[in-house]
Amino acid sequence: MNEIISNRDRALSRPSRKISIPSGQKEGGAASSYYGSLTFDYRTQKNVPAKLKKELDELIISQKPISPVQAEQMAELVYDWAIKNGCTHFCHWFQPLTGSTAEKHDGFIDLRGGKAVEKFSAGELSQGEPDASSFPNGGSRSTFEARGYTTWDISSPFFIIEGLNGSTLCIPTAFVAYHGEALDIKTPLLRANNVLSKEVTKFLHLIGKKDVNHVSVCVGPEQEYFLVDRAFYYSRPDLVMTGKTLLGKGTSKNQQLDDHYFGSIPQRVKNFMDELNYELHRLGVPAKTQHNEVAPGQFEIAPIFEDANRAADHNQIMMSTIERVAERHDLKALLHEKPFPGINGSGKHVNWSMATDIGENLLSPSEMPHQNFQFLAVVSIILEAVHRRADMMRMSIASHGNDHRLGANEAPPSIISVFLGDALGQIFEDIKNGVSLSDSSGIDIDLGATQLAGLSRDNTDRNRTSPFAFTGNKFEFRAVGSSHAIGLPLTILNGAVAEVFKESSVLIEGYLSSGQSIPEALLSLSKHWTEKAYPVIFNGDNYSDDWVQEAAKRGLPNLKTSADALGLLKDSSKTKFLSDLKILNPDEIQMRYNAFLEKYITCRQIEFDSLIHLVNQHVLPSAIEYKNQLVQTMHLSNDTGVNFDVEKEICAKLTELMKEVSGCTLILHNHLSSFNHDEQKIAEEIANTLVPLAEKIGEKCNAMEGMVPSRMWSLPTYLDLLFLR
Repeated sequence: MNEIISNRDRALSRPSRKISIPSGQKEGGAASSYYGSLTFDYRTQKNVPAKLKKELDELIISQKPISPVQAEQMAELVYDWAIKNGCTHFCHWFQPLTGSTAEKHDGFIDLRGGKAVEKFSAGELSQGEPDASSFPNGGSRSTFEARGYTTWDISSPFFIIEGLNGSTLCIPTAFVAYHGEALDIKTPLLRANNVLSKEVTKFLHLIGKKDVNHVSVCVGPEQEYFLVDRAFYYSRPDLVMTGKTLLGKGTSKNQQLDDHYFGSIPQRVKNFMDELNYELHRLGVPAKTQHNEVAPGQFEIAPIFEDANRAADHNQIMMSTIERVAERHDLKALLHEKPFPGINGSGKHVNWSMATDIGENLLSPSEMPHQNFQFLAVVSIILEAVHRRADMMRMSIASHGNDHRLGANEAPPSIISVFLGDALGQIFEDIKNGVSLSDSSGIDIDLGATQLAGLSRDNTDRNRTSPFAFTGNKFEFRAVGSSHAIGLPLTILNGAVAEVFKESSVLIEGYLSSGQSIPEALLSLSKHWTEKAYPVIFNGDNYSDDWVQEAAKRGLPNLKTSADALGLLKDSSKTKFLSDLKILNPDEIQMRYNAFLEKYITCRQIEFDSLIHLVNQHVLPSAIEYKNQLVQTMHLSNDTGVNFDVEKEICAKLTELMKEVSGCTLILHNHLSSFNHDEQKIAEEIANTLVPLAEKIGEKCNAMEGMVPSRMWSLPTYLDLLFLR
């Protein structure tokens, strides 16, 4: 118990970490003076010839391969820049199906005639060969079929990760198998971005926007996380092994006063955030917003919008940077979706919109949305895409961690629906009913105090319970988990929208050929899709039990567990649109089913094994120690004639809890030892039987924690983890 006391002393007396942020006379230390200093983006790099910049821009839009000459030029330019910035190694940085990132570092050093030299060739830039069988591949690669390839993503900037004694040039790459199957998260996302751009551009040309050549998906993922002192973290085996606490009695005060949300940022956390922003800005990650989140010890950071591919890369960089910088401040960052049962978990709200290369946001409603027929048509297309592919969107956010969070009265349920708000919702109700559209222009709000700046009310409110909400000029996919790589949800969403845009072009051509004007054709299209997709619109409280019942009446899917959701990948009727659009072929879909299901099962098994360890090594020994003390006290009381009814009652209750925990733990252990080889059935048994059993064990352990004196409880408590820093 002295160790916990020492850890508390450590957490409360950590010295402040001060960093030196560069400042100049002109810039005054502003982020713009060092923003992107650790990145090489051919678009903004001064030493890249204008001709080469133009050529690379054209390659990306046309999706043509880079020439050997162009690759050699880029290799020379980026090598010179990397060496000047202290790099000794380079790596192909990629995103395998683990959901995190991977890298193998190669030195610039080479031998020529026995003499050491530094070099970096176009071949080393363009292609690498990691072992494909050692990463999740869904059975597509055997140990004796290990070859895989990484290939340079021209559209994503190079970046440098600094070390204490040397730095590494990171080259964003895709990762594919020997025969070209995508083994990563990036490749399908790039395909989905391309097909969406193609279909939306074609649609816009049909309605008169001939000057549009390309459409980008614009994304801004908000990132939530917890911070705990590292001394407490390493004293909790469950946190180390699983990223979450598997048991823990809640504190009397947690988030119920709503005083942590947007509250004053603790100084130690502010010091961490300052360094985090500095590191992110140097890496070209446009971090902008930071604040306390709802739960104690929980925080959020959000970036400025970027194109989807770069946003996905930057979110991976952001997560790893959060973890790396936290260590410098003797903190541990927890990115798990539900690290502390009983309080809010963490999500990653992925803000999503589309923009043309001439600067038009296709989800901007304008001041008079009821007269903006292009906007209404685009929204109706998205409504149909979400309605049609709601189950696949649920699949895209499936994970063992997110299952702990979804539907827990803190996050959207597993039912995917769309929030439009009262004003926009009324417009689409009018469209469905074929009546004149209502004026929903903004209204000024009278605050009754002339000292205050005026407010204009938006066309939509915010619904924090909705999984997919329109929030003014974008949609917010709020159901994505905090540890999740956003590439997969974006791939499914972009593919779903591209599918309906493709069908919409055919419909628009038909409306126009029948003599309708462009506004009439757009309104006809909006009515067509709104009538089909109307059941997916819900502006109420998604947390309520009434909505679950109502959603069932509407025929909306409710895939409550990842085991249910991942099973969709076996259903070709659900995944065919991805194959038809050439985003994922059937083999790639099958390998993802295998890889994701295996990860779900493995992560759950680690949780269960960790829980059994906690019970046997910490919970029961602490309870036994207290029980022994009670027994000794009762013996002494009996010898001295003192009443010991209270001790007897406590001892009986504690003994009963110990029996229940021990018995349930044995049942859990026996289940783990008797799994069959059908992974889908194993996943379903885990989700439906073992997860509830593990939660029951945790609840009984929490009851024991409430009885055992804190000096005898060998684990850091929620007070330590959430409040001491």
